[in-house]
Amino acid sequence: MPLIDIQLIKGVFTPDQKKHMIEKVTEAIVSVEGEAMRPVTWVRVHETESGEWAIGGKPLTASDVKQMAAGVTVIPRVRAAAAIASLNNSA
Repeated sequence: MPLIDIQLIKGVFTPDQKKHMIEKVTEAIVSVEGEAMRPVTWVRVHETESGEWAIGGKPLTASDVKQMAAGVTVIPRVRAAAAIASLNNSA
């Protein structure tokens, strides 16, 4: 049985958007594995408090994420890329 966890920053998505995510993720599993998987596909949404999620050492808020969705650069790409590279090198 598939168990999918969606990690979000609290306050970014509305209840309707989260419901839509759950439906779409379930549909993706069903499209790959078949209709028999629908009743045993679990999707959980975990929300982290605004400011308690960080990229490159910079805490993100719900406002930051909404700005990024609008096309505003909140975290310099170089810092984000360096953080991702650091994580990859420590694995």
